[in-house]
Amino acid sequence: MTDDNELERGCQVPIGPIDPDHQDCSTVMAEVWMLLDGETTPETREKLRHHLDECPACLRQYGVEERVKKLIAVKCAGEKAPETLRARLRIEISRTTIVRETGLF
Repeated sequence: MTDDNELERGCQVPIGPIDPDHQDCSTVMAEVWMLLDGETTPETREKLRHHLDECPACLRQYGVEERVKKLIAVKCAGEKAPETLRARLRIEISRTTIVRETGLF
């Protein structure tokens, strides 16, 4: 995986393909948070896992994203937003429509 100082050195999320031998890297990295949150379909999850198994660069970046998610969970544990803020957020979320392109590859 990654060493413990990688986050402190300011790792950047890649914009384009990470590995020229794997042209799907940018698509995979765009889906990483969905995978980490368990919000992918079984088919998409399998495709992402297969790519991560085959691409060391994406696997390394996935490890960084996984650690960021864990760090956020630890740092935000136990804190709850005030009810007024939560109500406003619910209203804003209900007004938002997300259009997502289907198909991973």
